[in-house]
Amino acid sequence: MDNSASVLLYPLKICCSIVYPNSTHPIPKYNKNWPGRCVIPYYHYIMVINTNSLTVLSAQGIVCFSNSFTVTLDPERNVYTCFMKSHRCYDLVPTSSKLVVFDTSLQVKKAFFALVSNGVRAAPLWDSKKQCFVGMLTITDFINILHRYYKSPLVQIYELEEHKIETWREVYLQDSFKPLVSISPNASLYDAVSSLLKHKIHRLPVIDPLTGNTLYILTHKRILKFLKLFISEMPKPAFLSQTLEDLNIGTFQNIAVVQSDTPLYTALGIFVDQRVSALPVVDDNGRVVDIYSKFDVINLAAEKTYNNLDITVTKALQHRSQYFEGVLTCQAHETLEAIINRLVEAEVHRLVMIDDHEVVKGIVSLSDVLQALVLTNGDNGKTILIVSCYKMGPVMFSLSFQKICF
Repeated sequence: MDNSASVLLYPLKICCSIVYPNSTHPIPKYNKNWPGRCVIPYYHYIMVINTNSLTVLSAQGIVCFSNSFTVTLDPERNVYTCFMKSHRCYDLVPTSSKLVVFDTSLQVKKAFFALVSNGVRAAPLWDSKKQCFVGMLTITDFINILHRYYKSPLVQIYELEEHKIETWREVYLQDSFKPLVSISPNASLYDAVSSLLKHKIHRLPVIDPLTGNTLYILTHKRILKFLKLFISEMPKPAFLSQTLEDLNIGTFQNIAVVQSDTPLYTALGIFVDQRVSALPVVDDNGRVVDIYSKFDVINLAAEKTYNNLDITVTKALQHRSQYFEGVLTCQAHETLEAIINRLVEAEVHRLVMIDDHEVVKGIVSLSDVLQALVLTNGDNGKTILIVSCYKMGPVMFSLSFQKICF
């Protein structure tokens, strides 16, 4: 009988990493609560705990009749975290790129038309009075304006036609004003990913702290694409070969969907209320047939059809400006590596998870993947807590605790 047990710790949402691959830790033969009595370790319950958030990252129970056990950890699990920490945001700034900046005194309508004509999805906002950048204008703002002020196809949306950006910000933000979330070009990509996920934003302006100029807009897509360029040159962690189901990557509860005949105004309301970035379009059996994303809404500005939001989602999708190849999907049994390749090669922001009957089961987004690749391996302050159960008699047990910090 093998007197030691090797436990590979693979948590559901957060993975642990350690600088040494193997370490043997002794279990005391004498329980301090029962001095003088020799006891045999009967059961060990091993937990990996994030001491910063006081959350259990992993738990594994083993029956062990020995005086020691071995915890085996994958030394390559944090390879992508180290990669992100060793590269700066400036490394992602292209030699030449288009950056559109709006003054807050610009009319909202003209700003959205400018987004369309320049082929960009967002723009930093410059306040001439304060002489600084104060926020971002995105497609989400366009959706919020349409949803808030739309009345009927016969009534013009005055607020969209006449309001300036600064007026909209005053109305929309009111007392919930939040400063612009930005990052320095000298900050690490790890900090950029952390900021994107922490603030639940999709765009992070890179601003030079010396000149105050915006250099670039970082996105999840750009960061993952950059990582993919070097991924073949790095050691391959074992978790890349694990499935989405094993790693619990994605959103699987309360998936927001619409049907082909859902009114567009209703779809916009779901965007606003549930803060999702895309809505799978399903048939009566729940099978995915299309997808309506926030980016598709900007086509209303391009076609100048935003005054009629009573049309169906299917009708709105006919105004797509680009050729649509179909809904990109995935399944729970596919590996994380396959998902990364599909997201990067297709240049999409999400995959719809389906079952064998093409019924929607979840959404796997770029943020989900970056969370799994980078942040789940990079948090400091983790502790392995060993809870050892000692059998003191037929019905009496005693517990002892050991901590191993790393």
